[in-house]
Amino acid sequence: MASKKGIAATAIILAAITGASFLLWLVPQEDETTFIVTDYENYLDGVKNIHEVLQESMEIEYQNLRNGEITPQEYIVVADVTSSQVTSQISEFITSKPPEVWQDSYISYMEALKKFNSYIGETKVLANLIEKGSTDAELEQVIEKIESMKKESLEYAKNSEEQRPN
Repeated sequence: MASKKGIAATAIILAAITGASFLLWLVPQEDETTFIVTDYENYLDGVKNIHEVLQESMEIEYQNLRNGEITPQEYIVVADVTSSQVTSQISEFITSKPPEVWQDSYISYMEALKKFNSYIGETKVLANLIEKGSTDAELEQVIEKIESMKKESLEYAKNSEEQRPN
């Protein structure tokens, strides 16, 4: 069974990442915000690394939910924090304005993040169904949808990698 310390540590780590990302929004800004990136490859690599950490964290918590090691409400708290972080990453992508040679790769990775966020949302639906005591058939239908979204997110990430300029 997952310890409360483990859950708290995961939530704190995700909150710290989210907080750091939102610092961008706390800095006084002019009318139009542009996230300035000069090294598009390293920026995309950084986002990819953050995404991988978030995926691993969510996979662990999702399995804990499925195994009954954490409550649906505990899972939803972690999912909400992770979703907030993913939304922040998507916002940065939108404002980064990559040059044309990087646009396809960036757009594909942004789609991977969006699909990952949808995956997180659907796992929250599953958590709510578990809490309500839904039937196995209802749960299985949502689980299939979750797995499909996960695959789509990975496909978009793979496409992004293939679309990187040489």
